[in-house]
Amino acid sequence: MLNKITIIGVGLIGGSLAKAIKATKLANIVCGYGRDQSRLEKAKKGNIIDELSTDMAEAIKDADIVVIATPVGTFKQILKEIEPFISDQVIITDVGSTKTNIVKIVNEVLVKKSKCFVPAHPIAGKEKSGFEVSVPDLFEDKKVIITPLENNAPESTKIIHDMWSAVGADVDFMSPESHDELLGMTSHLPHMLAFSLVNYLVSQNPTASIYAGGGFKDFSRIASGDAVMWRDICLQNKDQITDHINGYQATLSELKDAINSDNSEKLELLFRTAKNTRDSWVG
Repeated sequence: MLNKITIIGVGLIGGSLAKAIKATKLANIVCGYGRDQSRLEKAKKGNIIDELSTDMAEAIKDADIVVIATPVGTFKQILKEIEPFISDQVIITDVGSTKTNIVKIVNEVLVKKSKCFVPAHPIAGKEKSGFEVSVPDLFEDKKVIITPLENNAPESTKIIHDMWSAVGADVDFMSPESHDELLGMTSHLPHMLAFSLVNYLVSQNPTASIYAGGGFKDFSRIASGDAVMWRDICLQNKDQITDHINGYQATLSELKDAINSDNSEKLELLFRTAKNTRDSWVG
């Protein structure tokens, strides 16, 4: 059992991880760090964390693992605050949805201490944010991708692997670049489509949502995601996201051409292929 795990940012992901760590008795103490004392006190009162601090040095002191669970746009400033207090005994990790840019920031800010940072990303979440909607089983049977740095010690990577395995996750390893390419396609692009679809609907008819069926509600659900978090993801993974938007626009053009030319065979093929693929995913 670890002595102390500190979570910077006790929101949905950070709060769910805290609950999972406590449920599995992975550490003696789960400490929450944040700027808002009252929010941290509510999290402690709700038994999500054991200790709280708004002082970085205090929060990190004696921690075995420090998990950064804030929007990726905050990482540079947080790492600058953490850097003076990092020792060889602590492992820093994260839950960020982008990896290439984070690795660049880690190497730039932590320099030699970058060996203490093991990047990770749990592919889990909800459209709602805040520790109020956190759940201890959020990561069960979900993928977690670890993108180790070249100078990470094998034992440090194993500790982060074991932490995620302990809370029920299925852990994979890949490069930061492969991660960003894959997530740009499977997560970032769908969110961009959902945001754009909702905005398009409102621009065309502000009251149209009254008549929207279940399909629209299912597809647009992820547009309820945190705006700041998705703003930061776009800025940090912009090349991959824009590439996939361009690719998707090409498929829309293909669909539009098939409709305009009354190509029933092409339309049926497009829809049947998508249906069969989707059905094979969900069983």
